[in-house]
Amino acid sequence: MKTKFEIAKNWLPRYTGTQVDELGDYLLLTNFQNYVERFASIFNCEVKGIGYPMQTASNSNGLSIINFGIGSANAATIMDLLVARKPKGVLFLGKCGGLKRSTEIGHFILPTAAIRGEGTSDDYKPKEVPALPSFKLHKFVSEKILEHKLEYRTGVVYTTNRRVWEWDDQFKKYLRKLSTLAIDMETATLFIVGLVNEIPRGALLLVSDTPMIPEGVKTEKSDKVVTEKFANLHLEIGIAAMTEIGVKGERIKHFTY
Repeated sequence: MKTKFEIAKNWLPRYTGTQVDELGDYLLLTNFQNYVERFASIFNCEVKGIGYPMQTASNSNGLSIINFGIGSANAATIMDLLVARKPKGVLFLGKCGGLKRSTEIGHFILPTAAIRGEGTSDDYKPKEVPALPSFKLHKFVSEKILEHKLEYRTGVVYTTNRRVWEWDDQFKKYLRKLSTLAIDMETATLFIVGLVNEIPRGALLLVSDTPMIPEGVKTEKSDKVVTEKFANLHLEIGIAAMTEIGVKGERIKHFTY
């Protein structure tokens, strides 16, 4: 196996328990197994990859969902493996911590960009390259949010490799200087590796906690409440947006000159 395509074609089934041609043209990516199970329940389809690092489900309309795990390294891995499939559009459904008072729990965020604080993306592009979504894909997502008569926020999110930082006052001081809207662990990586691999990509983030204040730090109990209240809606909007893109067949990939 000498090429990236050859490696990805061999490894994608090894990581997901799913053959390359079993995945749809449009993909939802998530960190949560319950999203995959809910997707499978909605479309009465099989969950594949049980016992593998990543799990998938696919409906008959060309839409698939993949639980790739947590963190920027896993985000880079799945976006590299998807070279074997070359999807027409990928939407990340993730959770994030709100860093401003205007970002309340349950709000949705469509990132206009992500700051590359994770380091993983440095292996793909120089630090000066901004981590950006495919904005045409975000257009479809924003329309679906508005159809639900919901508000959403746009702005810059900060992506970090640090999972336990809520105690660190110096780091929180640094985040305040950046004036970022939210913090997560995958968005910048997905955007940069998607750029490198020419995969149209976007992210719809759900604010699950407000970690800048002690009482806002996520707990098992608080996360369970957020999941019960908002997870189904989060998934529903993602499914609707990516399905409409597929039905309309609009090209969302940026051209390279």
